[in-house]
Amino acid sequence: MGQEISVDHFGSAARTRFKRHLSSETALLQEALSSGQFSASGFFAGFELEAWLLDSHFFPAANNETYLAHLDHPLVVPELSRFNIELNSTPLVLQGDALMRMEHELAAIWQQCRQKAWDLGNKLVMIGILPTVREQDLCLANMSPLNRYHALNTEVIKRRGGKPISIDISGKDHLVLYHADVMLEAATTSFQVHLQIPAAKAARYYNASLMLCAPLVAVAANSPYLFQHDLWEETRIPLFEQSVNLGERAAKRVTFGSGYLQASIMECFEENIADYEILLPMQLDTSADHFEHLRLHNGTIWRWVRPLIGFDQTGTPHVRIEQRIMAAGPSIIDQIANAAFYYGAVHYLAEQPHPPETDLPFATIRDNFYHAAKYGLGATLQWPQVGSVAADVLILDHLLPLAAQGLTMLGIDPDSRSRYLDVIQARVQSRQTGASWQHANLAHHHGDYLQLTASYLHHQLHGQPVHTWNPRS
Repeated sequence: MGQEISVDHFGSAARTRFKRHLSSETALLQEALSSGQFSASGFFAGFELEAWLLDSHFFPAANNETYLAHLDHPLVVPELSRFNIELNSTPLVLQGDALMRMEHELAAIWQQCRQKAWDLGNKLVMIGILPTVREQDLCLANMSPLNRYHALNTEVIKRRGGKPISIDISGKDHLVLYHADVMLEAATTSFQVHLQIPAAKAARYYNASLMLCAPLVAVAANSPYLFQHDLWEETRIPLFEQSVNLGERAAKRVTFGSGYLQASIMECFEENIADYEILLPMQLDTSADHFEHLRLHNGTIWRWVRPLIGFDQTGTPHVRIEQRIMAAGPSIIDQIANAAFYYGAVHYLAEQPHPPETDLPFATIRDNFYHAAKYGLGATLQWPQVGSVAADVLILDHLLPLAAQGLTMLGIDPDSRSRYLDVIQARVQSRQTGASWQHANLAHHHGDYLQLTASYLHHQLHGQPVHTWNPRS
């Protein structure tokens, strides 16, 4: 959930003041982590789901202000564009039937959201990139009226010297375009899962999360098309990375990261202050131990695996890992299955006595990630003790058993383990992800993107996992 600010432009004095606060809060964070002031409890789970509002013709409907006022739900908030919304969950202790309760909560909120959209003559869909979105939809007139979004756009374009943002994505087709603002980011909707962990273990969970990015993006791929170009299985990845690019000399704001953590999650926040320009130097009149400047700055650096600082109900600070690589959709059960696969596998890997990341260089897992984003389950990946292996084989033969053990270690009940990991297994065995279903459906309907979107929404409404969807209907 984004952090709103009170102004949309800044002067040099604001930057100097913000940098001073950021420096002091970063030092305070180091002290708090080192002295054990952060929560040692875990494990808590949550999510954020971004979705699209559509009109009766399956094009984006830019009316989230009216929609959100009509809905009036505290867990549903605006996103960058007027045709996107974000659904949030309540944190749950990750044990017992927590995954089923997560599914039930999402289903209940989603039903309310769909009904309110219907009341306004709209539809609601969860999908990585909407097949019918047009470049003209992604304009400043369709930006949500929140200061943080307008300020972000102003700062990005300023640092680019006024030059438009360039997009160059080569897949089955090759898309090159130039866009005047950051609104291309609005085309990349995701299902982001959160995991609160004991602060002392955060580095291990961060590294394990990086290792899992490739198999997760392969099995959750759901974004093959952009502006009627057939690109990557998960085109969100290159599109998001290029849509907030500050220029060749600046550090990438959307990034896989620069390496494994060696000892502490603190290394990410030290990198934040050393390598990343301040984009939103808002004056925040809060105590330094709230880390508001640090958290705002961290929120403008979109690592695919991002560390977050938060507070529990008693005010104790905690560390969460935000896994950002999974696309929205195709169905509610698919998304909870993706989360279950991640939670189980990351817990198993992070709790091993021998850190598995020491057997796989960071450059290799970064290559794995982009290969998986491009080729999905057809990617060839590298894995410790396995070597070169197809993504589907890696998931079926190696990672699903680890995920099952990890969920058992967490205390997740057997029915939940079976319910969600069986969905992953069936999806991989059928080789029908959201992306591959879209390919097959579009081919059957002779390149009709409106029909593709209508068919996708029809299947999503019925709530079945994507491996059961008929691509001919």
